[in-house]
Amino acid sequence: MGGLLLLGAAAFGAYKYSKMSDQQKRDLKDKGKRFVDDNLGSLKNVFGKAESSIASSGRGNGNNFTQA
Repeated sequence: MGGLLLLGAAAFGAYKYSKMSDQQKRDLKDKGKRFVDDNLGSLKNVFGKAESSIASSGRGNGNNFTQA
């Protein structure tokens, strides 16, 4: 039952998005980017630090696995 509700919500969202003007679509995209930056920006910083520390460690492919 939950899957059917989720499918209905997705279909409704796709319908509403298809009826928006180009300017409204750009505004929605900008609003989404602002939301991610404001609420999930710290995750971006964490992943950025992790990537730089892996890259600087000198490992070839960046994983932490060792062969025995």
